[in-house]
Amino acid sequence: MGFSDSQKDGGVGGRCFGGFRSLIRRKQVDSVHIRSEGHQLAKELSVLHLIAIGVGSTIGAGVYILVGTVAREHSGPALALSFLVAGIAAALSAFCYAELASRCPSAGSAYHYSYICVGEGIAWLVGWALILEYTIGGSAVARGISPNLALLLGGGDNLPYFLARQHIPGLDVVVDPCAAILVFIVTGLLCVGIKESTLAQAVVTTANVCAMIFVIIAGAYLGFQSGWPGYELPTGYFPFGVDGMLAGSATVFFAYIGFDSVASTAEEVKNPQRDLPLGIGAALSISCILYMVVSVVIVGLVPYYAMDPDTPISSAFASHGMQWAAYIITAGAVTALCSTLMGSILPQPRILMAMARDGLLPSFFSDVNKHTQIPIKSTVATGIGAATLAFFMDVSQLAGMVSVGTLLAFTMVAASVLILRYVPPDEMPLPSSFQDSIDSLSLKYSSTKEIDEDNPEDLTGPSDKGSNLVQLLLGKEETSAGYPLIPKQLAEWNYIENETRRKIAGWTIMLTCSGVLILTSAASYVGLPSYLRFGLCGVGGVLLLSGFIVLTIIDQDDARHTFGHTGGFICPFVPLLPIACILINVYLLINLGAATWTRVSVWLVIGVLVYVFYGRTHSSLQDAVYVPAAHVEEIYRSSAESV
Repeated sequence: MGFSDSQKDGGVGGRCFGGFRSLIRRKQVDSVHIRSEGHQLAKELSVLHLIAIGVGSTIGAGVYILVGTVAREHSGPALALSFLVAGIAAALSAFCYAELASRCPSAGSAYHYSYICVGEGIAWLVGWALILEYTIGGSAVARGISPNLALLLGGGDNLPYFLARQHIPGLDVVVDPCAAILVFIVTGLLCVGIKESTLAQAVVTTANVCAMIFVIIAGAYLGFQSGWPGYELPTGYFPFGVDGMLAGSATVFFAYIGFDSVASTAEEVKNPQRDLPLGIGAALSISCILYMVVSVVIVGLVPYYAMDPDTPISSAFASHGMQWAAYIITAGAVTALCSTLMGSILPQPRILMAMARDGLLPSFFSDVNKHTQIPIKSTVATGIGAATLAFFMDVSQLAGMVSVGTLLAFTMVAASVLILRYVPPDEMPLPSSFQDSIDSLSLKYSSTKEIDEDNPEDLTGPSDKGSNLVQLLLGKEETSAGYPLIPKQLAEWNYIENETRRKIAGWTIMLTCSGVLILTSAASYVGLPSYLRFGLCGVGGVLLLSGFIVLTIIDQDDARHTFGHTGGFICPFVPLLPIACILINVYLLINLGAATWTRVSVWLVIGVLVYVFYGRTHSSLQDAVYVPAAHVEEIYRSSAESV
């Protein structure tokens, strides 16, 4: 099938393609049996903590600049609608994150979900891209704080000498000590404990939200006094048309990046099935509402074409005689940057820890401090890397690389939801130490089967006594004492029907994703000849539409009801919502630009080399034994009884 269970291929073909099989092997959802082995994180977070992390990571200083640029070039007075459309697009990913976070509440976020649903190779690339995203994102945010601090103090020369940026002539480098110091402060705070660092982030985020509320209240007062001149224009509400408003949505979509930081703390949440979906949804909703209301106010104060692209909010207040408001707005930008810095550094140690737990990175990164219950080594390593970049490099040119990790993660999370619903893993990996329990259970089922064969009323043929546990436990060998033939035939028919449905669903998901890639690529590359471009768009559109229709018609897998931790949030409108999410994110990925993809490709090639020469051979699944998911708990019980 499209997303096959490679572990079943234990014959010659499977051995020949062992290298490929390592790319698609999938791990088990963390259970109480795995958690007991160690590496425990503190369960301290509630819904309010998650909202603070989500809002603080999402609402950065970009809103203080973005409203001017997008209004002038794309949206005009319809800027609030651009934020609304972008918020709805981000909500598609948020729904997918909410289901997977509640089903698989472990550290690692999109990396963890991809490893469970897609396979080790894709999971490695997602994790590797997220490492790049958080490192460069944190460094870029840190470098943006020092000029805003200087502006708050009255100018660039007002910062103390040891904090001010300095130019090193010999190296032609502008170093930023303030940025590096701030990264180290945040790193130290994160090492104290998750509850303490989240409380600090909540305080800083509250200050930022208060600054935005000031903009809304004071701006509304000025707007009612002046008659909202920004809306009394002959060009109307859509001066650039609906296309311009949608183009503005694509730009401001990146202002919603950050809510996924909530999912990275899943293992530290007290009640993940309830709190994670609430935290993700509330953080995204609060961010969207604040963005929209600020946009409505600012665009109404000044005509869109007269807005300052660099300081739109401060200049809008200054045009109405409130120059002093610039200090409050700048203070809000500084607090927003500080909160975003914490949100950028917080997830990466947990990504590193999750990858190290799985053996793909050295175990150094998986160590958890006994007292603070924080992955301190990973946190310190993250802080040193981000501080070094922030000190020496102007990472503004690399900022586009941040979007690659985020959009790739969003895409794979949506694909994981489709896989979970239609072709969830029906086999689970167990450590080779469980081999005795597996053999014992296999012998038990073999004995039962041989007894049934001695029954003269059993009209089925003799069994293959060399069958392994996977063949014995999949349900094909079940019989009934009263009517052995009919139940056995029904079980076989049901099994064949389910396997056929899984194959159809797997191939359909793969072809649907291929259609999305073809359609978005052809639509984006305007340099292609018209006949080729429209032809490829047609092919991609047919694959996409056909895949959607097939997935809508066929049944979802019954195993989805028991997969992972049940009782949490369920993503609605499947398959429509995940497919729309994949379509939007792949389109944005392709349109990031050649320069960005060239830089990212270098990082991904390095990641492939690390995986080939280290991760693949050190993976915790290297010697794993795969057994039917329905019998995992029985094997655990058998192992516990034998001890």
